[in-house]
Amino acid sequence: MIRSIALAATLGALVAAGVLYSAIEPDWRIAIWLGASAPAPAAKLVTEDWPICTTMGSMIGSEADWAQLDPDFAAGKKALVAEDWNRAIAALKLAALRDPRNADIQNYIGYAYRRLRQLGPAMQHYQEAILLNQRHRSAHEHLGELYLVLGDPGKAAQQLATLEEICLIPCVETDDLKRAIAAYKTLVMR
Repeated sequence: MIRSIALAATLGALVAAGVLYSAIEPDWRIAIWLGASAPAPAAKLVTEDWPICTTMGSMIGSEADWAQLDPDFAAGKKALVAEDWNRAIAALKLAALRDPRNADIQNYIGYAYRRLRQLGPAMQHYQEAILLNQRHRSAHEHLGELYLVLGDPGKAAQQLATLEEICLIPCVETDDLKRAIAAYKTLVMR
């Protein structure tokens, strides 16, 4: 009963966040939320030109521990490392069925969707990760990078400010997002 109420509250918050996001954003961003492709904010802006977080590459080390706990989570992480985004999503969604309150799983699913250029689902999973853990550094970094893809460096900067509050000492996620924002600004200025 309590889980059902918590799930309903979480889903309600996600729907409300989506409605709020749609209400305050320009029409082309609403289309992205619904799964359509986005026009590039600048003609020469190619998203592959700026760095995509380096923290995802560090996932290899702990997969043996997770394989014992959840083989789907381990398979999803292996698929992410292999850049097999569809397989990663499928495996991680199975893991999420068993562990719906795991912010890491939601973040990884969002990352895979973003790499597939499915920005609406990526946004949804990053926001879910942050709802589950407001201090989830990777989710804030990835959400900031997603805002850059959407052409909104202001919201990316907000995620950077949040990361700077979370990280009491320098952290990789803050450095990665700073680099991505700088690269984005350089590309837009061309």
